[in-house]
Amino acid sequence: MHPKQIGISDYTYDLPPDRIAAYPLPTRDESRLLIYKQHSITEDVYRNIATHLPKDSLMIFNDTRVIEARLLFKKPTGAFIEIFCLEPHEQYKDVTTAMLQEGKVYWKCMIGGASKWKHGMQLRKEIKHNGSNLSLSATITERRSDSFVVEFTWTPSNLSFASLLHEAGLIPLPPYIKRETENSDAERYQTVYAAESGSVAAPTAGLHFTEPIFHSLKEKNIRTAYVTLHVGAGTFKPVKSATIGEHSMHAEFMQVNAGTINLLLEYLDKSITAVGTTSLRTIESLYWLGIKIIHQPNISPDDLIILQWDAYELPAQNISTATSLNALLEWMHQHDLSSLITRTQLLIVPGYQLKIATALVTNFHQPQSTLLLLVAAVAGEKWKDIYDHALQNGFRFLSYGDGCLIFDHGCKG
Repeated sequence: MHPKQIGISDYTYDLPPDRIAAYPLPTRDESRLLIYKQHSITEDVYRNIATHLPKDSLMIFNDTRVIEARLLFKKPTGAFIEIFCLEPHEQYKDVTTAMLQEGKVYWKCMIGGASKWKHGMQLRKEIKHNGSNLSLSATITERRSDSFVVEFTWTPSNLSFASLLHEAGLIPLPPYIKRETENSDAERYQTVYAAESGSVAAPTAGLHFTEPIFHSLKEKNIRTAYVTLHVGAGTFKPVKSATIGEHSMHAEFMQVNAGTINLLLEYLDKSITAVGTTSLRTIESLYWLGIKIIHQPNISPDDLIILQWDAYELPAQNISTATSLNALLEWMHQHDLSSLITRTQLLIVPGYQLKIATALVTNFHQPQSTLLLLVAAVAGEKWKDIYDHALQNGFRFLSYGDGCLIFDHGCKG
């Protein structure tokens, strides 16, 4: 069966609202950890995760940083309009370039209360910044079927857009957390290793990791490396169609440097754990980028992207992961690229065979979501046992909840 024919109704479960964590635990690494390996389920806490991982292995983390993507403007009438900054306009080659713009930037946004924003109206917001006034203006320049293009301008104009958002915006909590953003979320809805600004949602599996955990990994000779995938709001987009083939997967910016790809090559015959679905999709995308290069050696950097169904339709028979990653590295060398920046729509669903990762650390995800489909691809049909166990034993669900370590049911993990 082609993955397009997968029925989403087969990937659901009953999630009572009171099982959705509204707040994180006081200490990150005290969150509970379910371990699934070789059809067996055990329990522990994140602080001890190193004891459940193979020594001399590799862990991959997503070092994206959540931006303060919610901007609230108050009209003279007193009505509020909320602008949710989704992703940069296409004119910018990557998220970092857009975040560093000074004085003016164009951004794709969702708008709450758009009907109150009349054509040609400029919204303004004034806040205090280092003892002086910061002035921000917003104007709609284009209305699209799924978003708006907004031009932001601000003074002082020497501030970057990243700095502007930090001063004027709010951290965007997921829609299933039914409360307003609080000051503590600025720290807790962010990994301790966050570095590259650009996400509108946290790579939540990483929220549990602390410096003591990283120390325990090092003691066991478990290497750590970082990739960047800027998480878009589409990660919360529900699958509303009967089959996954009718669902449009969101595209996200990813960045991986050549050194990390070489490290992945070094550990292919050992064990590679992806921390989070975003890390998993990023490193698995590398394999399919290499496959595209093998079939199109002259493909340009602008055209080298991963589409939703590439993993199921590109001819990849008998092409090993090492061959694909080496082809990618050679192509980067030819184009004088030390770091690969592209976009991926990779959809991982049951039937997909992991090419690079052998294990996944992840939180518990919403019913009938692409994230749950990804978990089912890694765990196999036993994903239901994992979720049943978590529900029956008091685990906390979704972004601020507990998590699990799942070893790939179909590989050496």
